[in-house]
Amino acid sequence: MAIGGVVDGMPAGQPIDLDAIRAAIEQRSGRLTPAGTSPRAKAEADEVEWLSGVLPDADGRLMTTGTPLAFLIRNHNARPEDYEWMRQNCRPGHADYTYRAKYGRYFDYRGGGRASARETAARVVAGELAAGLLHQQGITIEARLQQVGLETDPSRFDELLRSVQADGDSIGGIVGCTVTGLPAGIGEPLFDKLQCRLAAAMMSINGCKGFAYGTGFDMSPRGSELYHPGEVPCPASGGIEGGLSNGLPLTFSCAFKPAATLTRLYGGRHDACIAVRAVPVVRAMTALALQDFITTNTTPHDE
Repeated sequence: MAIGGVVDGMPAGQPIDLDAIRAAIEQRSGRLTPAGTSPRAKAEADEVEWLSGVLPDADGRLMTTGTPLAFLIRNHNARPEDYEWMRQNCRPGHADYTYRAKYGRYFDYRGGGRASARETAARVVAGELAAGLLHQQGITIEARLQQVGLETDPSRFDELLRSVQADGDSIGGIVGCTVTGLPAGIGEPLFDKLQCRLAAAMMSINGCKGFAYGTGFDMSPRGSELYHPGEVPCPASGGIEGGLSNGLPLTFSCAFKPAATLTRLYGGRHDACIAVRAVPVVRAMTALALQDFITTNTTPHDE
């Protein structure tokens, strides 16, 4: 068993930052989170095998060749027997029921499949490649765990996560993201707005239930508190105005539901809070969405 991907469009001669990729994979794995919050992920090594599109240079650095870049991450600790009960049952809130409706008797019950957090490992590798290109353009992305349940104090996340894990339960969370260095004018009006691309990218992550940028769903401030004459670009807009970047830091957040697979009900090895491991995935999908936009869409006009 394995997960992998193919990244096309990487220019030739780009160094691959293996340390950055390893760090992102390690964060996604859950091995850096409080003890016990991701028991399943801690059993996987998550080593990346580069299959094509790379070539070592004279100094031994791995460089891109300009051809499609393929990679593989093998599963060494898969336990399909944990899902044997799913031959006849579906988990409420998971994809089991709808996948059966779509694929019928060919639905593969031996794990989460496309609805499993495991598939995000490939996103993280591809996203770090895109983040490397963005970094060369002076664009940086920082994602962080912003909230666990109703708790917003990071110093208390550890205690809360341990408590939830001990109960065999799960809890939701929010991941915040900030992009700096993005020039004004990235995006398209109407149907291909920058926030549309970002929202689509974030909502494609398993378990993501909401996307908000700028003031989001905060209805407390009045317009007079947000918009001041002569203050252009507007800081309250979250870095996007009219579907285009305004040159200020781009800020948004993503809400993740409590995991539907509960250890107290189903046994096995399951996360207490999927938002914890979603942090590098949000960063990766942001990098992919932005680099794709910059590469394929109208770029800001040079005066």
